[in-house]
Amino acid sequence: MEGLGLIINILTTVYLAVDARKHNKSPILWAILGFVFGLLALAVYFIRTERKLIGWILLVVVSIVYILIILFFIAVLFMSFS
Repeated sequence: MEGLGLIINILTTVYLAVDARKHNKSPILWAILGFVFGLLALAVYFIRTERKLIGWILLVVVSIVYILIILFFIAVLFMSFS
């Protein structure tokens, strides 16, 4: 499963590095942000480059997934102490 996250981050990094030049943005900055933050950085990039609808949809979906993952780990933590 960890490999899937790494592949997503690498693909996001490549996309942001290539597309940032087209929108006069710093490709190095967006590539670093894409590698570190993955789909969250991609959502913000879409919003910043006037593709707001897809950006906001992606931002909401990614945020919900992150919140669910955090809640899952909190539930597992509480169950292990019970």
